[in-house]
Amino acid sequence: MSTGMTAETSAGMSAGTRTHTVLDSPVGDLVVVGEGPALVGLYFAHRHRGRPAPEEFGTRDDTGFEAVRQQLKEYFAGQRRGFDLPLAARGEAFQRRVWDLIAAIPYGETRTYGELAAELGDRSAAQAVGAAVGANPLSVLVGCHRVMGAGGKLTGYAGGLDRKRFLLDLEEPAEQREARLF
Repeated sequence: MSTGMTAETSAGMSAGTRTHTVLDSPVGDLVVVGEGPALVGLYFAHRHRGRPAPEEFGTRDDTGFEAVRQQLKEYFAGQRRGFDLPLAARGEAFQRRVWDLIAAIPYGETRTYGELAAELGDRSAAQAVGAAVGANPLSVLVGCHRVMGAGGKLTGYAGGLDRKRFLLDLEEPAEQREARLF
């Protein structure tokens, strides 16, 4: 998947072999799946609609995930706005195009399903875009929480709307947050 992120090798992951770890986060445990030098999945451990079966995660190996562990820690602390990790999401061509558009949504901003469909050249494809967004295997890293329903309505998220709201609040610019207080 092309996201403008640089490739780096991760110890503990050899080409073609999947390994995974479980990381603690403010939104609950996250299952991080690597294959070779790239990350192929980041799922909510206990509630993630469409998550693959655990046997597809490969062997658990809590080594070799230092970069993602550190970058997620910085992100949740409000110190990181983007990720510099090798990503290799598997999906159909249309899904990958949607995921590339999602990856391009800047931190603290949102887009609607319709806006993404229009960027793909077919505004009537909003439902298909929604299905592709829901199939994003790299939650948080490819910010599908930044995709909203028509009119900015909070809709659908594989990890649940409470997590989506948390992530959007985390990324909300200080001036917008302050404006809401008054």
